[in-house]
Amino acid sequence: MKYRNLRRSAGVALVTAIFLLVVLAGLAVAVVSLTASQQNSSVQDVQGQRAYQSAKAGIEWALYTALQTPTGLGFCAAPVTFSMPTNTTLSAFTVTVTCSAAVPGYGDQANPANDPTANKRRIISTACNGPSGVACPASSPGAEYVQRVITAQL
Repeated sequence: MKYRNLRRSAGVALVTAIFLLVVLAGLAVAVVSLTASQQNSSVQDVQGQRAYQSAKAGIEWALYTALQTPTGLGFCAAPVTFSMPTNTTLSAFTVTVTCSAAVPGYGDQANPANDPTANKRRIISTACNGPSGVACPASSPGAEYVQRVITAQL
């Protein structure tokens, strides 16, 4: 009689062990997935900051060029596209700088003497990590694509 009860409960430990292995494997998959997602989010955040710094460099370049040339923003009749310096953390980014001669609908353009914000020039700097030398925004961005736009008024 004693041996008969042991025979009936002989497979319980095996079923319990398989159940625990499946549960632990599921938890491991969830942890790996969460870690990968968090790492990807962190990489995108860093790339976003690099894109912002590249766009800011484009604004600074445009302002410096405008102050150094007697014609002001005449250099910016057409969009200017350039790549960031090689061997830097920003080397993957391309910057496109565009300008407008006056900000339409902004300020008192009919009487600019009363409004110091009237008839000012707008500079738009767009930085992206698209193909090198191709103007931003990229026409066919991929999954790793990051873009930032900064606008300044001069």
